[in-house]
Amino acid sequence: QLALSGGGSVQAGGSLRLSCVITGLTYRPYCMAWFRQVPGKGREWVAYRRSDGTTAYAESVKGRFTISGDNAKNALNLHMNSLKPEDTALFYCARRSSTQACSSNSWWYPYWGQGTQVTVSA
Repeated sequence: QLALSGGGSVQAGGSLRLSCVITGLTYRPYCMAWFRQVPGKGREWVAYRRSDGTTAYAESVKGRFTISGDNAKNALNLHMNSLKPEDTALFYCARRSSTQACSSNSWWYPYWGQGTQVTVSA
């Protein structure tokens, strides 16, 4: 189970942190990812982190967002800085246990959190 917290509303240029706490999924290695979705569009990959610490980011968020793992809390965090109105979306975390390289395709991940809204005003 993946439980999200964080999100909310912020003005452009502000920061937010999302957290995804994982329970009942312990197999390693794994990939965990953040996606976002706006109404009428598919889920857009934001970033992923592999259990060995490898990370990758979409070009649209590179340099502004940072993904990190909290092993003590079994959580995945997304630190979002310099937020822009176009970052407004419903954000999701996802997980897959795999020995393969992580994917940026949403269909590759079988486990999903419930989504949390991020709204950035101009």
